Amino acid sequence: MKKFLLLLVFTILNFAAFAQLEKPITWSYIAKKVNKTEAILYLKAKLDNKWHVYSQNVKSDAMRLKFSYASSKDFTLIGRTIEPNPIKKYDKTVKMDLAYFEKEVVFQQKIKMNKKEAVVKAKVEFMVCNDRSCLPADEITLNILVK
Repeated sequence: MKKFLLLLVFTILNFAAFAQLEKPITWSYIAKKVNKTEAILYLKAKLDNKWHVYSQNVKSDAMRLKFSYASSKDFTLIGRTIEPNPIKKYDKTVKMDLAYFEKEVVFQQKIKMNKKEAVVKAKVEFMVCNDRSCLPADEITLNILVK
């Protein structure tokens, strides 16, 4: 009976070790005031080697990177979230042009401050892939203090 329990424990631990989700992308952010009434949010994605995240301009809704911001009386968005020029390639598997970023990318969102301080709640929806597979779409929420 002891051998069975020991085997069961090792099997469960082994399964748990392999069941860990891979996280090849890390998000960080900073807000910088441009003047008394405007600030820029910098949202940075850092990717592990050989992984990429898609652009906001990919035709596939499932792959497309999306930024959304909770409305607030404390700030107003100025324009859309801007991104640098992505890598563009035709993918034979999905039969479409894809635009994506590797290694590290910084997105910018300009805001107008309606108060001296604000907390911007940003939701980021994204999909990361490598040359063999894609992870399921994911989303994170960032609470960005602007002061």
